[in-house]
Amino acid sequence: MLPKFKMPGTARHDRDMATWAKRNLLEATDPIEKLRLQCLAKGSAGIKGFGKMFRVMDHNNSRTLNFQEFMRGLKDYAIILDKEEAQKVFCIFDKDGNGTIDFDELLVTLRPPMSNARKEIIMQAFHKLDKTGDGVITVEDLRDVYNPKHHPKYLNGDWTEDQVFRAFLDNFDSPYDKDGKVTTEEFMNYYAGVSASIDSDTYFIVMMKTAWKI
Repeated sequence: MLPKFKMPGTARHDRDMATWAKRNLLEATDPIEKLRLQCLAKGSAGIKGFGKMFRVMDHNNSRTLNFQEFMRGLKDYAIILDKEEAQKVFCIFDKDGNGTIDFDELLVTLRPPMSNARKEIIMQAFHKLDKTGDGVITVEDLRDVYNPKHHPKYLNGDWTEDQVFRAFLDNFDSPYDKDGKVTTEEFMNYYAGVSASIDSDTYFIVMMKTAWKI
């Protein structure tokens, strides 16, 4: 059991990241970098939230967007790009020129670059939580690795164990679509956000090992 869990990437780190992203945004000229930084300014789950909002818009499950949908999504997520910048981003991903883009590919590109060492420690943490090995972390997986009884809201009687577990999973989720499940992609996207404002691989790895007791 993890006795007390302090997750990197929650409120304090998100505030620091928002400050870092907004500061870098002032100097950014590349439209993809501007889009990435505006997502990160919303916190560690900002890029994932951007993707989930588009998935909600994708009514026919085509996993593609036309330019009008893309522009509407930017507006709904309060991303500020002028039309010319948005067209540049769109054209980069509309490789075959058919007027649509694959937003899964867009999200992978928006994910801040990480070294292999960081990716490996993130996956170690994921596999530690994914007890069933099915590639999805659920409440049932958490029962064996996360002790909810130290959570202040459990201690004062406000929440049940399951509510603590669900709140834990919601940390990785988007406010647009909290489904109580965390996939490998969501976990990686989340920690890519955490990683973005941490310069040192060594510090990031130590932070992950400490938090997850790896």
